[in-house]
Amino acid sequence: MAINHEKEAPPEEPGLFQRFRARVRGNPLLNTAWRAGVFAVGAAVLVGGLVMMVTPGPGFLGIVIGLAILATEFAWAKRALHRAKTAADRAKEKALDPRKRRRNTILGTVTAVLVAAVVAAYLVIYGVTLPWEIEDPTFWT
Repeated sequence: MAINHEKEAPPEEPGLFQRFRARVRGNPLLNTAWRAGVFAVGAAVLVGGLVMMVTPGPGFLGIVIGLAILATEFAWAKRALHRAKTAADRAKEKALDPRKRRRNTILGTVTAVLVAAVVAAYLVIYGVTLPWEIEDPTFWT
């Protein structure tokens, strides 16, 4: 029989937040209110992230932060966050594949050249009148 001479670390004392959360869990009404608050804040951030997917802003970041807030209290959100993380890891690996990276660089360059050509053609055909060169100022009123 082997004797273990290593010192066992004393159990860690729960922090302030853990003690607070344990106290809230002990009261059903406070626990429900806490969970409702977490749901409201997490859902608001998640919806903000979804809105930012179609408007300017860090949409993916908002979605991940919203899921992380919800995951502190809800198992379904924890599973969704885990799936989102694995999907992001797969997308990262796919994006770093040299063949795909080269293809994306070529497509991006071709797209930029085409957009520049369209803008240049528009300016050649229609020209550009700068605001300080407008002869009829009543146009602005």
